[in-house]
Amino acid sequence: MQDIHKDSIFKVLRNVHILGPEDLGKQDILVAEEKIVAIGPHIEIPSDWECEEFFLEGYILVPGFIDSHVHIIGGGGEGGFSTRTPEVTLSTATRAGVTTIVGCLGTDGTTRHMTSLLAKARGLEEEGITTYIYTGAYEIPTPTITGSVRSDLILIDKVIGAGEIAISDHRSAQPTQLEIQKLAAEARVGGMLSGKAGIINVHVGDGKAGLEILFNIVKETEIPITQFLPTHLNRNPWLFKQAIEWGKHGGFIDITSSVVPRGSSKAIKPSRAIREILDAGVEISNITMSSDGNGSIPRFDENGNFIGLGVGNEDSLLEELRDLVLEEGIRLSDAIQIITSNVAKVLKLWPRKGCIKVGSDADFVVLTPDIEIYQVWARGRMMVNEGEPIVFGTFENEY
Repeated sequence: MQDIHKDSIFKVLRNVHILGPEDLGKQDILVAEEKIVAIGPHIEIPSDWECEEFFLEGYILVPGFIDSHVHIIGGGGEGGFSTRTPEVTLSTATRAGVTTIVGCLGTDGTTRHMTSLLAKARGLEEEGITTYIYTGAYEIPTPTITGSVRSDLILIDKVIGAGEIAISDHRSAQPTQLEIQKLAAEARVGGMLSGKAGIINVHVGDGKAGLEILFNIVKETEIPITQFLPTHLNRNPWLFKQAIEWGKHGGFIDITSSVVPRGSSKAIKPSRAIREILDAGVEISNITMSSDGNGSIPRFDENGNFIGLGVGNEDSLLEELRDLVLEEGIRLSDAIQIITSNVAKVLKLWPRKGCIKVGSDADFVVLTPDIEIYQVWARGRMMVNEGEPIVFGTFENEY
């Protein structure tokens, strides 16, 4: 600790069981400003340092959750203007344990704009969490800020990939294989030149083709399978079967925690889907889970007519994490990877995010033994205490 300036703002979390996500046992964590600066048993604090202590015996500390698919400026609209969903607020994210968000557009790239998405991301970051965005929306050609996906990745700090681009969906632009592979190539080079993931976040709908177009691109071009992050893969049985094959070939599988059987009779419960993926032999490092927070979950009849609407929520991440452990029998140290370290590695945010290491951001979720949220810390600041938000967005308490 000799390199730490004694005038920094210090906090120490004591005697907490750390899953970072590897099991580190009971340790202390010292935080200075926004970073982890020491981990170890019985960290001694010099008497001339000002330090706040938190005693967490009996609790479990894990990395802050990373939600890689959130409609931070709202989504929806498939049932008309009145069905547009609201924007995300700071406390709706933090009370769910989310400390890093990737924002996206969706069906509507006309009345919602990339510049608005960027501004909202910057606002949430000013309020206390970490944010990134995908450039684009369902359609191809897809909307951007600078005029191209490659330029957005290189020039806009918060842009880390493109998406959500829709395939196998009656709401998509019905893109051809050539259009998708050109977009993937553009994002790949943009990511290489900017040192970012450059990943394509792909919305996969209920269409019978499912992932076929992505399989063909990987088979017929030099674009690697890891250039894509297809999501909503638990929405129906035939897509889920394809997803397992995708994972066996080394692809990333993103399960949507808000897509559940009660919202769609064809859906596979997220925790059950992850258990079945693992049982099929897919490596756990290839599995992620996102919430589709504040996105609409519309229901259509067999002719594509709108018949009902739900809204994705970030609380579902914690619900499915809990069920992974308590119902599916997966160790918490394994289950937590799916919403922390795996996501950070896919998005090239690791080791700044998604782990508990010296030098990493001080993003923590403190859990009870029953896997309920006790505290949430984002960039070294406590945002939730005793399960309730204590820090709110600028206008959350206005009314």
